[in-house]
Amino acid sequence: MRYLLFPAAVLTLTSLALAQPAEGPFPGGRFLPPIDPLIQKLDANSDGQISAEEIAQAHEALKALDLNKDGQLTFEELRPNFPGSRSGSGRPGGMGPNRPEQKLTEKFDLDKNGYLDTTERQEALKVVQAGGRPGGPPGRRPRGGQSQEGTPGPKVSPQDVKNYPKAGLYDPAVLRTVFIDFDTETWEEEMAKFKDTDVEMPATVTVDGKKYPMVGVKFRGQSSFGHVPSGSKRSLNLSMDFINRDQRLYGFKTINLLNCNGDASFLSSILYSHLAADYLPAPKANIMKVVINGESWGVYSNVQQYNKDFLKEFYGTTAGTRWKVPGSPQADGGLRYLGEEIDPYRQRFEIKSKDDEDSWKALINLCKVLNETPPKDLPKAIEPILNVEGVLRFLAIDIAVVNSDGYWTRASDYSIYLDTSGMFHIIPHDMNEAFRSGGPPGGGPPGARPQGFPGSGRAGGRGGFGRTGGPRGGRGHGGPTLDPLIGMESERMPLRSRLLAVPQYRTRYLQYIRTLAGKDLTHKNLSPVIAHYNDLISEEVKNDTRKRTPYESFTQATSPLQKNGAAPQGSLNDFIGQRRDFLMAHAEIKGLDAIDVEQPTFPKQPTLKRNAKITIAISEFLASNKRTNRDPQGEFEDWIELFNHGNTDIDLSGMYLSDDKDNLSKWKIPSGTKIKAGGYLIIWADEDGGAEGLHANFKLSKAGEMISLIKDNTIVDQIEFGPQVSEVSSGRLSGHTGKLEKLSPTPGTSNRTYK
Repeated sequence: MRYLLFPAAVLTLTSLALAQPAEGPFPGGRFLPPIDPLIQKLDANSDGQISAEEIAQAHEALKALDLNKDGQLTFEELRPNFPGSRSGSGRPGGMGPNRPEQKLTEKFDLDKNGYLDTTERQEALKVVQAGGRPGGPPGRRPRGGQSQEGTPGPKVSPQDVKNYPKAGLYDPAVLRTVFIDFDTETWEEEMAKFKDTDVEMPATVTVDGKKYPMVGVKFRGQSSFGHVPSGSKRSLNLSMDFINRDQRLYGFKTINLLNCNGDASFLSSILYSHLAADYLPAPKANIMKVVINGESWGVYSNVQQYNKDFLKEFYGTTAGTRWKVPGSPQADGGLRYLGEEIDPYRQRFEIKSKDDEDSWKALINLCKVLNETPPKDLPKAIEPILNVEGVLRFLAIDIAVVNSDGYWTRASDYSIYLDTSGMFHIIPHDMNEAFRSGGPPGGGPPGARPQGFPGSGRAGGRGGFGRTGGPRGGRGHGGPTLDPLIGMESERMPLRSRLLAVPQYRTRYLQYIRTLAGKDLTHKNLSPVIAHYNDLISEEVKNDTRKRTPYESFTQATSPLQKNGAAPQGSLNDFIGQRRDFLMAHAEIKGLDAIDVEQPTFPKQPTLKRNAKITIAISEFLASNKRTNRDPQGEFEDWIELFNHGNTDIDLSGMYLSDDKDNLSKWKIPSGTKIKAGGYLIIWADEDGGAEGLHANFKLSKAGEMISLIKDNTIVDQIEFGPQVSEVSSGRLSGHTGKLEKLSPTPGTSNRTYK
């Protein structure tokens, strides 16, 4: 290991850094210098000075910075943290997505009602302003394209708009208006300062004449926030279930309203979603109008959230593990293998469900198999753990529409789902930078990025988009002539460099591109969508005083085909035609057959069958324990008894207990849990994580429900029961066979009939 650092050098490196003021914004929006990750690691107790003890531990601090565990510290690993980023290793807005947000709500919620009122927020703001995490810059002009400052919009009331109570939330035919009313006129300033905290601004939301009280509102996004000045349109996140966990807006608990920064057409996400819908699970999208405190803030892209609601819709279950791979120009979330330690992966992948060590180990195994298996052996090794067909579709769509904010560009900006069977799925996430040309500033659809923009080939080296990605990469990030076989050797993107090194996968991928170009990336398919939204929102865009680009840019981007079929230069229709023509003429694509892609059927919860080989049974349970027996913490809690009726010891690792038929992997039995032959095991159904004993994350219903024991997507045992009586247990008298009977509670021993 090459970590050489002397105490004098440590002191020299730290003296200037520690003399800097605390991280946070100055009045007026100026920002302090970036925070050195070396200093952060050395100052273990965060007291602003390096003690003799911390100097003695410098070697360990340096090792912790070695994210890829190669024994060296690179420039990227030592790059400073920029205030306002969510970075854990210095990349602006990129690495370190699991850095926790600053927790303020619990501390300042004095009345314990679950949110901060006006007075409580003012106290919390003192902490933020005194050195807590900044809310991001006051805004900068976006890279490439045009921008304009926002001005106050017209006043609008619920009586002024049309309601659509029978239309779905993502119905493309309607332009729905959402009214957001805060209890303060300083809501924008407060939300900006609370950006990287857990504080949500409470608001009343009105949609289609119906009021939804206590909705939590936050600014969202990275560049869509940081590059937009106050007073202009920033992206919003609405938590309908902020206080009332059952509150929904047309069945959805989270609403994402995107500002379409850099997208003068407002249609990138919508076109991507429309095209991808026939191929794989993709977020739905349409347009909504937003009114805040009675003032119009114009139109936003309304994009479906990747959450449990999404899983339920597409996969038929809320179970499994979700990750988001957030992006930045230097992101490294392409699924490289970085060793067996979990921490380097936490730096790159933001887990959105329960943080489970076994799920991280499964992700690490995926990376290892993907990166270290020879191409000839890869299909056999990878197909049991990765939905390869779905990945090939994902890659084909991303490159076909030239998504400059996705996996191909940055090795980031996508989502990962690990289902209950152990299969990984790749899902689109950021769709708002597709369908763009990559020419010089002013070329292509308005908002197009110039040559060498961050995230292009310059940032990613060989194999990225842009000039350095190869001779056939086109201009900028590629544009209409971006070659779908660019960067096949990129180690940062093993989903393409490793998967597509397998001949049959490469051919299948190119066939999907052929299918997309011939059937979906066409004027016949997409031009009507562009025309529809042009008609639907044109007047609103014209009157939108908060938009980031001029109205003329919108009209250019959404210009219809001319009578002779020609597309106006720089329009979406122009890009679509050029891109299709290029792909259909590609030497390795034009001779391939298209694939007959039917409406996709996504894996639902599998049909489960009993596994007679595992000798574990749900022997007994008590659903109303008031005084019978206490758990190790001294509390009277419901319990479930498992019984091993076989002749050999059984390891329960990998098994699940559940009381939810839609989530059969609700509680995972801890690894290493065993039952001896003829032995019993008590699991407390109390939603408690006590230090002693086994505590499931659900309680039993006295009114009756179901209990299932699951292993490898098969039912080991399952019982259904009706209403229960306090201090009377239920179970099988034999412990594993026979009908369900009332029993005298005998936890940990043979069952007895109730008397």
